[in-house]
Amino acid sequence: MQNQTKLVQTCLIPIRWGDMDAYGHVNNTVYFRYMEQARVEFLERLGFRVMPHGSAPVIINASCTFLVPLNYPGVVEVRMYCGHPGRSSVPTHYEISLQGSPTIYATGDSKIVWMDVASGKSVPIPETLRAELPA
Repeated sequence: MQNQTKLVQTCLIPIRWGDMDAYGHVNNTVYFRYMEQARVEFLERLGFRVMPHGSAPVIINASCTFLVPLNYPGVVEVRMYCGHPGRSSVPTHYEISLQGSPTIYATGDSKIVWMDVASGKSVPIPETLRAELPA
């Protein structure tokens, strides 16, 4: 998917001891939080507050492929890529690694849909966001 996408955000997130599960590695649900944090930082950097009023982004699907277990301590590096947008949605892809490591520990995908919060209906992606996405 990378050749059809644009890197739009990189963020660093410390692994917390409490992120681990009984097997001694980062719990699978935490990876979705890492991807969420990158997504929120990207949108907020562009001036979009993730708030439940007006029009706002929602996620309609999300997936993660776990390649190598992450362990405490460490700092996760999340790279977020966006694909070609549609009228109201944009596909996103994520690569999760440890800071300074070339190893990809997990990959993920999600689809962001812009919607009118009051009606629950999709609306066009704002032009300021569209300008940051692949043409």
